[in-house]
Amino acid sequence: MVGILQNASKIQMNCLKLLQRASGIGSVTLSSAIQRHTYSNQPSYQKIFDRNAKRLQKERAALSPDVELYDYLKEEIGYRLADRVFDIKREFQAAADLGCNRGFLSRHILAESVKHLTLCDISPTMLSQATGTPGLQIAKREIDEEQWDQFAENSLDLVLSSLSLHWVNDLPGCFGRVIRSLKEDGVFIASMFGGDTLYELRSSLQLAELERKGGIAPHISPFTQIRDIGSLLNRAGFTMLTIDTDEIVIGYPTMFELMHDLKGMAENNAAFNRPVHLNRDTMLAASAIYKEMYGNDKGVPATFQIIYFVGWKPGPNQPTPLPRGSGEVSLKDLGTLIENSAKSKKSENK
Repeated sequence: MVGILQNASKIQMNCLKLLQRASGIGSVTLSSAIQRHTYSNQPSYQKIFDRNAKRLQKERAALSPDVELYDYLKEEIGYRLADRVFDIKREFQAAADLGCNRGFLSRHILAESVKHLTLCDISPTMLSQATGTPGLQIAKREIDEEQWDQFAENSLDLVLSSLSLHWVNDLPGCFGRVIRSLKEDGVFIASMFGGDTLYELRSSLQLAELERKGGIAPHISPFTQIRDIGSLLNRAGFTMLTIDTDEIVIGYPTMFELMHDLKGMAENNAAFNRPVHLNRDTMLAASAIYKEMYGNDKGVPATFQIIYFVGWKPGPNQPTPLPRGSGEVSLKDLGTLIENSAKSKKSENK
C-alpha cells in the first residue's frame, strides 16, 4: 500500500514538471495562474431580488397621488416597532433607520428616546416624504440597504429597520455591516415579513396556475423563516437576542383589491425569476379558489406574519453567564425548594 502511494506521488510530481516545461513558466507563476482560474469574483450569496426593480416600484408608489391610502399596514408595524424602542430606558445619541420608506417608523420616535436619527432608503422620493416627531434631529441619505457601509465603524448607538430587510439579497452581509457600525452595547431593532406572509394568495395562485398551465411560477417573493433569523444574528455576532412573531389578518373584498394594495405599498414581486405576465384566466381562477378556500361572508382574509427581533452588540457592561460549575443549587432539587417555600409561606400566614 505504501509503495502504491509513493508511486502515485512520483507520477503527480512528474506531471507537474512536464506541465511547467510545456508552458515555460515557473512554479510560482503556475500556482498563481491556477488560483486565478480557481477563485471566482462572484458574490458568495445568491441574488434573488432585482434591487433596481424594487427601487422603481417604490418610486412609482411614492409618486402616486393617493399613496397615503396604502400606509395602513406599514404605519401599524412602525408604531409597534417604535414601542419596543421606548421599552429600552436609554437615550440614544446617534441612530439610523435602514430602509425608512415614507417614515413609518420615524414619525413615532420621540426626541426623548433618540437625539439624532439618520433616515436611509433606496428611493429618493420616499426619502423626501419621510418626516419625524417635533424635536427629533433628522438627516437623510439615499443608500441601498445591501450597500449600507457609509457609516463609520462604532459610530451608532441604535439601528432600526421596519419592513425593508425582506428585499435584501445578502442578509448575512447586511447584519455584519450593521454590527460593525454599532458601538459596544449598541442595539439592532427591526421587523420584517415572515415565511407565512400571504400564504393564502400564494397557494391560490399556485393551484390556479397548476390547473391552467400544468406548472407553477413564483408570483409571491420568498420570505425568511423565523428559525433562520436567530442563526443569522448569532453568525453576525449579536448577543442577547429577542425574536418573536405577530400575525395581522386584513380583510379584502376580493383577491384583486389585495393585489392592488400590495402594488400601492410597493410590495409587489421583485424577484429575478418573476413571470412577466399573468393570464386573465389564471387570475380569475385564483380569485375563485381564494374565495372558496379562505373566504367568508365579508370577503377574503390576507395574513401578514411579522418577525420582530432585537440584537445587542457585545459590550463590557452587558450581563454574562456565571462560570461553569459555580452554581450552588442543583436543578434536581428545584421541586423540593418550591415545596419548602410554599410550606414556609403557609406557616407564616397561620
